[in-house]
Amino acid sequence: MSAENLSLTLKIWRQKNAASTGAFETYAMKDVSTHMSFLEMLDVLNEKLITEGKDPVAFDHDCREGICGTCGMMINGRPHGPMKATTTCQLHLRSFKDGDTIVIEPFRARAFPVLRDLVVDRASFDRIIQAGGFISANTGSAPEANSMPVPKHVSDEAMNAAACIGCGACVASCPNAAAMLFTGAKMSHLGLLPQGQPERFDRAIAMVQQMDAEGFGHCTNAAECTEACPKEIPIEMIAKMNRDYLRATIRGPHAKVTGGGGP
Repeated sequence: MSAENLSLTLKIWRQKNAASTGAFETYAMKDVSTHMSFLEMLDVLNEKLITEGKDPVAFDHDCREGICGTCGMMINGRPHGPMKATTTCQLHLRSFKDGDTIVIEPFRARAFPVLRDLVVDRASFDRIIQAGGFISANTGSAPEANSMPVPKHVSDEAMNAAACIGCGACVASCPNAAAMLFTGAKMSHLGLLPQGQPERFDRAIAMVQQMDAEGFGHCTNAAECTEACPKEIPIEMIAKMNRDYLRATIRGPHAKVTGGGGP
């Protein structure tokens, strides 16, 4: 076998549907190229299974460019696998050694029920975002570019928050299955900018309440979420969320924001 090819043993969680009891099944992968991505390896396995008349392994994927966030799965106990700041679709087999056994399973959280094999229902994230509502924007001609100046450090923080792809790695890695890094990022990228100010406190109340209603756990500052995040969303986003929620509950959700965005 060449140095660019591997033999691997895959232990993959198979579950027919949400109501069935799943179990691990073992598959041998021979002579797979180290240049393959992890999902390409699963594609090859599925082609083999289909040829043998067996059911292929169900897994989520879309862009395969580290943008969409759908490819989340646990690989040897880590969301997205062993590489930091890397989504599953961007993980390549050169990260593994010949003869390795790789355990692949779905994200585990009550708010992410398993639908089939490696596919989980992450609609709870969609409902949290929907609870945040909209932003108010005056219609008419475009405003002059410098009419709402945003300091560079504030725009940088907003961009860091907006980088969240909603993959769920933060929930899967958290010992409490908390979604506070995700919710904090989605809340902060609007709360930091002038356009997000009119509904800022309404948004804080609504998104946190929806997060709790979905059954996610509470943050205990384990910081596993930011470590597992493929976009390295900083844990400070949780502090920003907590601050806005506290201000909203003390002052009332319809309290007016004075000044611009920012911390």
